[in-house]
Amino acid sequence: MTTTSKYPNRKLLLAALAIAVPSGLIAQQSKPEGQDIIVSGQQDAPVPIAAPAGPPVKGPEVKGIISARSGDRIQIMTEGGASSIIAINEATKIKNRSGLFSSRNKLAADSLLNGLPVTVKTLQSGDQLIASQINLQSKDLRTATMIRTGTAQGFAEQTAATQALRGRLADIDEYNIKGTTNVNFDTGKAVLSEQGKADLCATVTSANSMKNALILVVGYTDSTGSDEVNQPLSEKRASRVVNHIQQACGWKPYRMLTPTGMAEADPLASNDTPDGKAQNRRVAVNILVSKGLDGM
Repeated sequence: MTTTSKYPNRKLLLAALAIAVPSGLIAQQSKPEGQDIIVSGQQDAPVPIAAPAGPPVKGPEVKGIISARSGDRIQIMTEGGASSIIAINEATKIKNRSGLFSSRNKLAADSLLNGLPVTVKTLQSGDQLIASQINLQSKDLRTATMIRTGTAQGFAEQTAATQALRGRLADIDEYNIKGTTNVNFDTGKAVLSEQGKADLCATVTSANSMKNALILVVGYTDSTGSDEVNQPLSEKRASRVVNHIQQACGWKPYRMLTPTGMAEADPLASNDTPDGKAQNRRVAVNILVSKGLDGM
């Protein structure tokens, strides 16, 4: 962990703040151990979401966290930061160990919640992936359901707090940087190390001790690879850090500024050496307090 009281490029940080307006982010959930639930089915009819190129064939297995849903599609974010869009059709059913099944409508309404860890076996139909079997743990499902209920109960209070904070910050474009923690990544990867996870929770503990503190997460890469590769990689790294500090460390979503990726901009060290590149493959977690609120 590297913790500093001054940011190496204040202009670039303020540029990031200019595009990083406050926004609530959905907390992801970790994977507690528990009984497996198996969702299984087969393709009985053509998928209505797209004209298939031919009979469905076996597709890849996708393991990760449900990060978004839209109609009959779910988005799965993998451990490495990649995402896959998978369709749910009429043949998709839930099965628990007692052998009970649920229809697709019940599945969509009650079970496939954002933040839920899943393993999905798929069928490939043209360019579409279709869920043929979904594995999840019962404890994960119970946790996601409790979070959903708790969020609904606390939504009005949290929304009021968010609006009040944003209102006080509306005309303020400068922040005091109270500290910066850098967590590093392997080349081309967006996977947090165990040390990185511990450092992030320590940073959240520090931020929680500061009144009116916000967190801004900015992802970076080294100079390896093209801009087309490095920009989305820096964004995936930032997203992975945000997920962890909310999911595992308990930081409130309304106290986040929208994360951003800056690719290889603002290097901490020279990209001419392996050690310098290692320092530049990072996500910077900045603890900020508005100058207008600092000390209040």
